[in-house]
Parts: sequence; structure tokens; C-alpha cells
Amino acid sequence: MSLCCKVLKALEGKTLVTAESLTGGGIGAALTAVPGSSEIYKGGIISYTDWVKATLLGVPEEALERFGAVSAPVAQAMATGARERLRSDIAVSVTGLAGPGGDGYGHPVGTVFIGYQDEKNAVVRHYCFRGDREAVRQQTIEAALSLVLENN
Repeated sequence: MSLCCKVLKALEGKTLVTAESLTGGGIGAALTAVPGSSEIYKGGIISYTDWVKATLLGVPEEALERFGAVSAPVAQAMATGARERLRSDIAVSVTGLAGPGGDGYGHPVGTVFIGYQDEKNAVVRHYCFRGDREAVRQQTIEAALSLVLENN
């Protein structure tokens, strides 16, 4: 059984949304490739820029300025904002650097933060993935789905 199928089965009776930056909708694409996923997966926001993170997800501009878009506080705010704005039981968010370059905060390529939010739990994980741009994106998608599965 695929990871997506396991996640969807574990979430029966609940809803899931995503807030994606570096994956550009990859988590949503993976989930919607499974027939019947619309019963669980409501959709997501691709928040590739700070403006979208702040405007659509409600990420505080202070957090973006102080910590940068690739940070634990921003990943958590993205998950919280997606869950609230899209009215879902669960949200997962991803923000990170897939390359080719790092950021102004000293993070190297492969740095990823994944946020998870449900009614009772808020979790953020920090990852350092290796590989080219596509490898980092794929590892991020798998880690995000695994985090959802782990918490359900």
C-alpha cells in the first residue's frame, strides 16, 4: 500500500489540507492521484512567496522577517493558518530550500521545516535532505505524509 493510501486510510472521517512552499503542490498532487481522496483531502495553498504566506495563511510578517520563510515558526504558522482558513481537521505545511542556493539566514540547500496541526497537536520537524532539487522535493513530500501518518 502506498504512503498516500496509508495516510488517507488513517484519516477516514477527518479532513486534511496543505500549505506548500518548496513542493509547489506536490503533496496535493500525490494525494489526489488516489481515487476517492476528495473525501479526506480538501485542498491546499501553494505559498511560494512570503506575500502569500502572510496574506493567505496569516503568517506574521514579524516571523518572516525575524526567522525567515525557512524556519520552524513559519512552518507552524503556515499549518495553523491553512487549518483555520480552509476549515479542516488537520493541516500539514512545508517550507524549505530545494536549491540551487541557500537563503540569507544561513540555511543550506536541503533545509526543510514541516509543520503539522490538528485540534490537539502542533508539531514542527526540521530536516536536512540531500540531493538535487527534485530529490529534496520528493523527500519533503514523503516526510510530510509520514508526519501526518505518525500523528494519526
